[in-house]
Amino acid sequence: MERRSFIKGVAAVAAVATVTPSVTLAAGKAKGGNDMSFKGALNAITRGKKVKASSKVHLKAPEIAENGAVVPIKITVDSPMTQADHVKAIHVLASKNGNARCANVFLTPANGKAVFGTRIKLGSTQDVVAVAEMSDGTFLSATANVKVTIGGCG
Repeated sequence: MERRSFIKGVAAVAAVATVTPSVTLAAGKAKGGNDMSFKGALNAITRGKKVKASSKVHLKAPEIAENGAVVPIKITVDSPMTQADHVKAIHVLASKNGNARCANVFLTPANGKAVFGTRIKLGSTQDVVAVAEMSDGTFLSATANVKVTIGGCG
């Protein structure tokens, strides 16, 4: 009988050790440790500076995305990419996602062109915003609305 009691005790300790981290992780997930609102993300990127909509920033995204888990986008910024005048970074934000930040790409004049393409997740129909940080400290943007038929974040 002692052997059975010992095995039951070990099984109980193993079950508690296995469940405790899962419960802790679930509690952390409920808080949304990576959640950042659109306004908060934009403020973190620009440090409170104004963002100006510009025809120099071209955001190509589908009008309708059948699957929000894989929405293709492409951003091109018209810039000579010289040492004096170049794009320092391209940031992609989604206005309604739990974490608005989708991608951050940092560039130098050595890149030659300010072009970036990727796939992002969108939880619902929303605006996708591309923000270009220029070498002179200004921020330029372009926006595209994407209608999502099947959600990707959730």
